[in-house]
Amino acid sequence: MSQTLQVVAAGDHFVLPDLIARAVADEVGEHPVNVSELRLGWPLEPFGPVAEVTEASDAEDELIEALAGAEVLITQMGPVTERVLAAAPDLRLVVVCRGGPVNVNLDAAKAHDVRVCFAPGRNAAATAEFTVGLLLAALRRIPQAHDLLARQGSWEGATYYTYEHSGLELEDLPVGLVGYGAVGSRVARVLCAFGAQVMVYDPYVRGEIHGLRVTSLDELLARSRVITLHARLTPETRGLIGARELALLPSGAVVVNVARGPLLDEDALCDALESGRLSAAALDTYAREPLPAGARLTAPPLAERVVLTPHLGGASRAVAEKAAAIAAAEVGRWVRGEPLANCLT
Repeated sequence: MSQTLQVVAAGDHFVLPDLIARAVADEVGEHPVNVSELRLGWPLEPFGPVAEVTEASDAEDELIEALAGAEVLITQMGPVTERVLAAAPDLRLVVVCRGGPVNVNLDAAKAHDVRVCFAPGRNAAATAEFTVGLLLAALRRIPQAHDLLARQGSWEGATYYTYEHSGLELEDLPVGLVGYGAVGSRVARVLCAFGAQVMVYDPYVRGEIHGLRVTSLDELLARSRVITLHARLTPETRGLIGARELALLPSGAVVVNVARGPLLDEDALCDALESGRLSAAALDTYAREPLPAGARLTAPPLAERVVLTPHLGGASRAVAEKAAAIAAAEVGRWVRGEPLANCLT
């Protein structure tokens, strides 16, 4: 490590470079540090695959230039590819301000003797709150009523006060949670406070839970008027909820997904909504992002039965601040020679 630590804060329009810089300065204390700030384009510019990594800003050249002489990189969307690592021989630590370093070539990092850390849990509270917000919006037809009144000047939303069209309330409602990690457990606590009958399916979780543990996914689906998805996306969980699973839900059920789009078969969901098997769905994530123009979910009559948001579950100022703080804490440990807390290489 050089006498003055050289850090690149490759932030973006969410995790701002100056947030990272201030957090690093607070964390390293009296150790001399020079933080170079670089702002990448996300989310004003979409992320995507870059070379061999995914969910990254297309900014290899800018990152290579910024990393000249740098020992530490803190970023959220920077493309840490083989090309970038090869061009940054002084780099020794990469900290990614997100729940997993999907934008880092881990094999190449290991080969170049670069440690890679990440920031788990930074958006758990925000995503849990957003999940409950989408759930309430879908149950009570809030966006549809708002659109009729605020955008069209129509009082026709009053039809939602009829028995036929009125929504469900959370109290005593059977709600099934698929997954009970950092987000799912928070959602369970909130729903229990509303008085919902919370059920949980997660074969990997042991110990106490909020709600009733259910031992099979099929049982959970058959007993739930609403399901919310909180599982990680793995080869095992991809397409976890398809046509067969949706058919197990009671007629008029609601599906909420603020986790990962590919957990849910969107075509099967659209079929279930069109047939009336499902009464509503609320989605923040999709199989393809951005959601393609002309997608079935956005076309009548489905558009009137869904609540759609553009992957905003983790979009709170607190998340950006937490991400910068978690990342800076890893830099502080590294400077002090302490074990790194969330490290993959």
